[in-house]
Amino acid sequence: MFLRLVSRVGRRQTSFFPPHSAYRPITLIQHPSAHESSIENNYIDYVPQQPRRYVSLMRKSAFEDRIRRLIRNDIQYELDRSPRTQLVPKFKSFAIDERPGEQWIRLNKKFGEDEEIKVEVTMFRVSTPPAKDGSITTENDLELYISMVIDIFKDEENDILEFVCNVWPDSIEIDKVFMRDQDGMAGKPYLGPPFNDLDDELQTSLYDFLEIRGINDELALFLHKCMQHKSKNEYIRWMESLESFVARKK
Repeated sequence: MFLRLVSRVGRRQTSFFPPHSAYRPITLIQHPSAHESSIENNYIDYVPQQPRRYVSLMRKSAFEDRIRRLIRNDIQYELDRSPRTQLVPKFKSFAIDERPGEQWIRLNKKFGEDEEIKVEVTMFRVSTPPAKDGSITTENDLELYISMVIDIFKDEENDILEFVCNVWPDSIEIDKVFMRDQDGMAGKPYLGPPFNDLDDELQTSLYDFLEIRGINDELALFLHKCMQHKSKNEYIRWMESLESFVARKK
């Protein structure tokens, strides 16, 4: 009997499953209590987010500081080239409205007893000369000009004589001349032929008509200088508003 017991105790236990079976012993998993689960979930949700948010804010701040520094450098560069100046309020008999923040200026004057003249001048445009065979257009070939609209009113009349002109540094070129109502133009009214198609003597007379009213080559030179200051002032004003927005805190 004793030998039988010894034989049973010393006998190697065998497994029902073969050595290379995919079977794995079952391990019991102890689930945390509700209190422990709540603490663990809070830890997982909260702790990793804090450094991420901090890093994100730091990156955002550094990025915005870089933008502001670049803007300030650009503004200082423009001011070093030439200081910001205010447009003069008058040129001869024309009163000048600078229109801050806009892309155009207005000039007004009275002429004679019954005429009022309003001139609207837009910022610079670039003119490209006609390309020649085999030639390449460079920056030196580009020319800056200004668009100008001249409205001439007469007392107690609804009609306006309007000139559309291109202003070069040393001359004014009439592009179109027509009549319109003060209330604007409805539909597609006839605006006359291209100015260059008019009789040469009539063209000369219309240039003289403007010359008498102070719209001449001297005004063209002044307007180019004026719009150079205008362009610079508006660019700096735009940069300053951009910096102010970037620096604004929630």
